[in-house]
Amino acid sequence: MIPLVVLRLTGFVRTARALPPLLAGLLALVVLHGGAGAPPAEAYGVSAVILFPVLAWQTRLLLDTEPDVQRRLAVVAAGRRTELVAGLLAAATAGLALVVIALVVPWLVGGVSGPDGPGGPSVGQGLAVGLWAHLLVLPPAVGLGALSSRAAVASPLSGLAVLVCGVVCAFVFGLRDSVVPWLVPPVLAVARTSTAGPTAMSLGLVTGHAVLWSAVVITGYAWLRRRQA
Repeated sequence: MIPLVVLRLTGFVRTARALPPLLAGLLALVVLHGGAGAPPAEAYGVSAVILFPVLAWQTRLLLDTEPDVQRRLAVVAAGRRTELVAGLLAAATAGLALVVIALVVPWLVGGVSGPDGPGGPSVGQGLAVGLWAHLLVLPPAVGLGALSSRAAVASPLSGLAVLVCGVVCAFVFGLRDSVVPWLVPPVLAVARTSTAGPTAMSLGLVTGHAVLWSAVVITGYAWLRRRQA
């Protein structure tokens, strides 16, 4: 499995397909945080929201880098499940690299200040919340990107529609007063929880929502791939 993960990541980097999402993420983070000076938890909560569509797009690009023939050969050589998991792990690894960048950039451009008042969370607590927020949006983003990839949806236009609709719905139906917030990944809920000061209950609810939603979407991705085979 590890050679398959390395193969996908190597192809993603060498074909320069890694550059567009990287540059888009950097630009969005610099524009968002340039001189803002927000508390760490609030700054990182908003960063996670902005990074969600970039991570989903990056996943789609990575999975579409491999030619169809090469993917079928990998299925024959390693097995369908191993090949599928290797693709998701490669996308998650590339996403983690972008998450690390998103945790560093706000400090470099003055987007993060000290604690929010004497009774507010410390910088360390803010960093922990920020890490939680970014790691929580990564699995749903990988799932959505995989669902829009060529291996799941044969038509490029259909894949683009899945990606765009998924991102738009995450923002529209993720509003606090939405009647169906559980149908979409908790992207906005992550930002609200980070900004308001997370509690054990809110962390558990949002984490459970993200894990369950990601599991359902990745299961759908696996089912669509079997249909495309």
